[in-house]
Amino acid sequence: MKTVSQEVQELSIKSLDSTFTKLSNAYTSMTEKGSNTTLVKKRRDAVKIGLESLQDVWYDGDFVYDKEVVVQSKDILQSIIPSIEKQLAKAKDGSPQKTVNERRVTALKLAIESLENRLN
Repeated sequence: MKTVSQEVQELSIKSLDSTFTKLSNAYTSMTEKGSNTTLVKKRRDAVKIGLESLQDVWYDGDFVYDKEVVVQSKDILQSIIPSIEKQLAKAKDGSPQKTVNERRVTALKLAIESLENRLN
């Protein structure tokens, strides 16, 4: 895995943690409303696995997922990036939303790289 600064590591962990929290809250809210939660649940779980993979690489955490789960999580994380990049294209330079989404894309790409490394 490519070397990234301590600052990028911390921002990426925070970004994925925030994304996981937002997806968890969305899942709870949608469950209460009786909405279809399949996509949100898959994304939430994939972000959690990506986060745990990065924490394992950078901070010696525990990572105990099998190859099938890793492949599925990597694919789901990759599928999230295009929608965030569309939001980035619309965001104004210097806006908080642009900063959040730039960090989110960076974090997702690092998580994907980390998961890919586990498959090799």
